[in-house]
Amino acid sequence: MTVGASRLERGRALLKALAAVLGAAFSVALISTAFFRWNLRGGSLLTPRFPLGDFVRSLPHHLVWWVPFMLLQASLIPLRAVQWQATLRRRIPFRERYHLVAIGAFVHNALPGKLGEVTRAFLLSRTERVPFVRCLGTVAVCKLLEFACLMLLVALSFLGPFAPTLARFRTELRVALSLCIGLVALVVLLAHWAAPLGSWLHRRHSLPRVDSFLSHVGEGLGTARSFRGLAKVFLFSIPPVLASATAYSLALQGIGVRGGLFAGAVVLGAISLGQAVPGVPAGLGIYYFVTSWAARELGASPESAAAFSALTHLGTVFSQVAVGTVSVVARKLRLKDLRKGGKLASEAVHHVAHEAVEPAVP
Repeated sequence: MTVGASRLERGRALLKALAAVLGAAFSVALISTAFFRWNLRGGSLLTPRFPLGDFVRSLPHHLVWWVPFMLLQASLIPLRAVQWQATLRRRIPFRERYHLVAIGAFVHNALPGKLGEVTRAFLLSRTERVPFVRCLGTVAVCKLLEFACLMLLVALSFLGPFAPTLARFRTELRVALSLCIGLVALVVLLAHWAAPLGSWLHRRHSLPRVDSFLSHVGEGLGTARSFRGLAKVFLFSIPPVLASATAYSLALQGIGVRGGLFAGAVVLGAISLGQAVPGVPAGLGIYYFVTSWAARELGASPESAAAFSALTHLGTVFSQVAVGTVSVVARKLRLKDLRKGGKLASEAVHHVAHEAVEPAVP
């Protein structure tokens, strides 16, 4: 390695370390908003929202909704395994899909970076010998249709008896719906035109590396080429969205929010928007900030809102990591491959770039 290359590597490592430190600090600051008020205009910088001792002693009373919440969150893994087949052109055994989704959930919840979905696509590409970009496209369609289903459920929530309280989220809903429509339109356009554009480039012997990448993208998004295909994936996206929204609805009702059974989808939508970008180091802080703020806006006391944030986070992590651990052990994956961001997740990210610049192997 040359001196210049060595300096470049050290510079990159320093930037990554700095980003990690800043991300951790920002995340801690956001988490603190569930428990403290920040006073930036003078006086005491942090003011407790409630007595922390009373908060800790009240936690056991939340078990009545916490256990059902965990069971519903654990059910997302088999439901998403069923949904995934709707976007795959080749029949993949349910057991295989289940294990890959479970391992992705483990990576998403136990390791930094939120790269669980990338990991399951990468593992499918390895086990089934399918180009990685194509596998990633099938996962992208699943996530997009889940988001569309969630936005529809959020819109329906505004028609329920809790509509006056939910009205304060109307602006955020318009932004989310616009984003959803834009993403669906983009995916449909890519599904229809990525492969033809790749074929055109291939015939012209122009940009051979790009034409292969576009062909794989078109294949991966193939389900989105027809209304029937999109409708099928949307149908299979309903159960996981309903399960997760119901989990948050039970939690809101459990902490004393009146009409909370109709507001779970709204909170889930806020979480989805807040954590939409993978790799954001402050994802945990964003979760606590969004969930505690939404619970307080819906009428929960500050103490109950903090309990809602902490217990829903811990319940999601415990349930999905527990289920994912079984699949990690069953597939004989080494834990050291999944530490510090995950070797598989990191390799998956590099694999995306590789597919984008290298021609397909005949």
